[in-house]
Amino acid sequence: MALKHAVLAALLDGEYSGYQLAKAFDAGVANFWHALPQQLYTELAKLEAQGLIAGRQVVQETRPNKRLFHVTDEGLAELERFATAASKPSFIRDDLLVKVQAVDRIDAAPVIEQLTERARVAAAKAEIFDQLLTRLRGGRDEAEFLAAGDRIGPYLTCLRGLGFERETQAWCERIAGVLRERSEARPRPR
Repeated sequence: MALKHAVLAALLDGEYSGYQLAKAFDAGVANFWHALPQQLYTELAKLEAQGLIAGRQVVQETRPNKRLFHVTDEGLAELERFATAASKPSFIRDDLLVKVQAVDRIDAAPVIEQLTERARVAAAKAEIFDQLLTRLRGGRDEAEFLAAGDRIGPYLTCLRGLGFERETQAWCERIAGVLRERSEARPRPR
């Protein structure tokens, strides 16, 4: 997947400025596609040049003018083409897992500390996803929203993000506990 597809998908929710798009990425898209604000601004310019999005200037009296972007018919057609292409399987690439792999021959204390911190961050992200899912449902229960909601794509991706963060938290807590118990039970081999 290219960044362009993530940007097009994010713009399906309406017109966004570059700043608003960056915020939308942080709130929802970042759980499956990371991009820096500078990358988003560059991508917006490329997509507009390709005719996949269109922008319009908004004059503001007390603030600098801004451009708002929306997906064009060509952009929607590109998303259709993207949706029909086979998706590659996902994979894990995580330096913390390399540290856990090597923990039998290194000091476990810093690894335990990093696992504990990762669990804390995952719990905080899970809480954000819970809040976002509640907001997206708009007062409806999940079954009702999934059956009749206007736009469920962002909700479904947030469900994946929530599941990922909860699983990450549980795994990190478990592995930190295992390593803590082993460290307390015997000295580290050299």
